[in-house]
Amino acid sequence: SCDATQLCNCSSMDLDFIPPGLTAKITVLNLAHNRIKHIRSQDLQQAVNLRALLLQSNKISSIDEDSFRSLGKLELLDLSDNNLAHLSPVWFGHLFSLQHLHLQGNSYRDLGESSPFSNLRNLSSLHLGNPQFSTIRQGNFEGIELLDKLWIDGGNLSQYEPGSLKWIKKINHMIINLRSVNVFSAIVRDLLHSVTWLEVREIAFSIPAEMQLLRVMSSSFAKKISFKQTLLTDFTVPEIVSILEDMPKLVEVDMIDCRLLGTGQWEIQIQANQSQTLRVLTIEKLSIKEFYLFRDLQAVEGLLSLLTKVTVDNTKVFLVPCRLSQHLLSLEYLDLSANLLGDFSLEHSACQGGWPSLQTLNLSQNSLSDLEMTGKSLSHLSNLILLDISQNNFGEIPDVCKWPKNLKYLNLSSTQIPKLTTCIPPTLEVLDVSANNLMEFGLQLPFLKELYLAKNQLKTLPGAAPIPNLVAMSVRRNKLNSFSREEFESFKKLELLDASDNNFICSCEFLSFIHHQAGIAQVLVGWPDKYVCDSPLAVRGVHVGAVHLSLMECHKFLVVSLICALVFLVILILVAVGYKYHAVWYLRMTWAWLQAKRKPKRAPPKDICYDAFVSYSENDSDWVENIMVRELEQACPPFRLCLHKRDFVPGKWIVDNIIDSIEKSHKTLFVLSEHFVQSEWCKYELDFSHFRLFDENNDAAILVLLEPIQSKAIPKRFCKLRKIMNTKTYLEWPLEEEQQQMFWFNLKIALKS
Repeated sequence: SCDATQLCNCSSMDLDFIPPGLTAKITVLNLAHNRIKHIRSQDLQQAVNLRALLLQSNKISSIDEDSFRSLGKLELLDLSDNNLAHLSPVWFGHLFSLQHLHLQGNSYRDLGESSPFSNLRNLSSLHLGNPQFSTIRQGNFEGIELLDKLWIDGGNLSQYEPGSLKWIKKINHMIINLRSVNVFSAIVRDLLHSVTWLEVREIAFSIPAEMQLLRVMSSSFAKKISFKQTLLTDFTVPEIVSILEDMPKLVEVDMIDCRLLGTGQWEIQIQANQSQTLRVLTIEKLSIKEFYLFRDLQAVEGLLSLLTKVTVDNTKVFLVPCRLSQHLLSLEYLDLSANLLGDFSLEHSACQGGWPSLQTLNLSQNSLSDLEMTGKSLSHLSNLILLDISQNNFGEIPDVCKWPKNLKYLNLSSTQIPKLTTCIPPTLEVLDVSANNLMEFGLQLPFLKELYLAKNQLKTLPGAAPIPNLVAMSVRRNKLNSFSREEFESFKKLELLDASDNNFICSCEFLSFIHHQAGIAQVLVGWPDKYVCDSPLAVRGVHVGAVHLSLMECHKFLVVSLICALVFLVILILVAVGYKYHAVWYLRMTWAWLQAKRKPKRAPPKDICYDAFVSYSENDSDWVENIMVRELEQACPPFRLCLHKRDFVPGKWIVDNIIDSIEKSHKTLFVLSEHFVQSEWCKYELDFSHFRLFDENNDAAILVLLEPIQSKAIPKRFCKLRKIMNTKTYLEWPLEEEQQQMFWFNLKIALKS
């Protein structure tokens, strides 16, 4: 369970003892929330480089004296919330580097007769005490001279020997939980010159007679006093105020989560000299049961003129008396958030002459509802720069409003504004209108540097022209789908843009801009974890920076156009090639060939019209038509010959004519010559007659060789002719007249067979 930095987390593992095998590599060991009862001498012996040891929330009741002997480099030791009934100085004797020690929540009643911390020269913070802790003795803090933080949980602390804390020369922050005013007075007496910030918790200042014991506080050099979960009454407040006003170096007073029993009807008039050092007053969650009966604080008006920062938060304030406001002459910061101020009570509170030096005013989370009236009530505050009126319910706002002339920061977030108008002051440098119902932003704000539009309904970035000096903008959690390079670059001075948590459409244009825009990662707040694609579906949930769409997805129109162009080009080339090489004729021939193949090999006798179909080249037509036709058709009996020139049906496709003529003839007579083998049509006639004429056992073909032809000289495309000439006999036209009679005789015999 150890990581690369040698931090070993063994918390909440139900361990009954410190696991063996710890090495010198470990720097942080977390054994919190287990069931360890005893720490043995050898448990931590090898962990010599340990810097932090966390043992809180176990059941430790005993520790061997030399258990921590080897931990000379230990800086943090947490033994809180265990069962230690006593503390031994020997445990801490060798922890020379220890800075932070937590011992609260055990069961010891005191710290022993001497100091358990005498060797802890580097100790910076010490937290001790528990519900049973009851006694502090004089020597308990011997050896400690300087602490940044000392926290004593002494709810039941009843015995404090004077001088016990005088050993500590300086404490920056002292926190003490106790109930006894007597003990508190004794502790304060020892800390008059050593504590800078004194924080008192869970004490009740309710008995007037005890207040005299606190008078010693007026001599304290503390600069800050904090009361937390403290009880005050109308009887004790005047005395406490008088003591605080007399403290010579007091600058700040806090009252956090306290209770006041009363309504400000202080029976003893506050007799106090105004503090010349007190500047900051903070009151948070002050509970006043009958707050609506509380008086106007006239008794303290004269003590407030030097205050520069006042916070009264979540205290049910519904009105600040005008006279009180007019006495706050030096006030620069006022926080009245989470109270009950309404439009008319604000008008009275910010009366003429009130808060003359105010620069920052927080009125968030009150009951304001009229923005025009709010601006008018505050318009006389000439020094007001920052105004927070968020989390009020303004709704619709007017077109014209009056504002403080130097207002630069305005927070109108979560105020139910559906649309912004020119009511917004043009002097602003920072405007926050987050968490409203805004659909657009188009205000002319020439000085605006920061604009916060988170949690609205914007679908695009605002235009840059009306806000030319914008440096930072937030459009987080809107309905933004994307933004372009042009939109981004139109903001010339933009340094930070928070567009996270939007539903981005990861289009090619958007991704191209994101991936190639220089310095985009430094400008986008939350990049890359908070920028996630919502669509396309294939990349939903993927970080925008990690998405890379394909060429087809990004340039679909271009790719489709290119494919179409290529297809068109291929078709064009095929058409050109087909035209040159008669591809159409070849296709039609193939179709006719397939049809011919499915027909019966012999036509019915009633369909036979010719004795022979004559296939010849046009260059041999003179011999065929003037010699052969005359000889055969004038014979006795005459032969009926089918010639393409004479007998083909006009208008009928020539291939169909060839097939029909072959099928209607007993024989097919091929007149072979050099011209024949060069003729494409003669090749077609050979191809179409192949299934019927050139079977090995069929003699329907008659070959007449008009001139000598070597079979090797016949082109390869006449493969069937070459095969027939090699396997069948043929008639050869003789040039000698005496042999021509025999030729005709043999031809006629062949036609009759």
